[in-house]
Amino acid sequence: MRDMIAYCGLDCETCDAYLATIHDDQALREKTAKLWAKLNHAPILPEHINCEGCRVDGVKTVYCESLCGIRQCALKKGMTTCGDCPGIETCQDMGEIISNHADALKNLKG
Repeated sequence: MRDMIAYCGLDCETCDAYLATIHDDQALREKTAKLWAKLNHAPILPEHINCEGCRVDGVKTVYCESLCGIRQCALKKGMTTCGDCPGIETCQDMGEIISNHADALKNLKG
């Protein structure tokens, strides 16, 4: 499995925070911060939009680093990804990801 597949199966290489970080794209940081602030009803600023990937060493957004329950659960259980977890089929958090992102489960199983 590629390192850039997040614990939940999302592809970090397609995430706007990752893309803004690796390309040092301030306009994308600003656009992403504005969208994420609106979607999450939270004060997200462009300087918060820096991430090098969920499962690799390096900078992460505040959400990915410490607020993402899926990431915290996988780390606590010592799982490479949620695809290794026997409870994936009944996990409510993963159910939300899978229902909104069809490729997530394929990424975890592939």
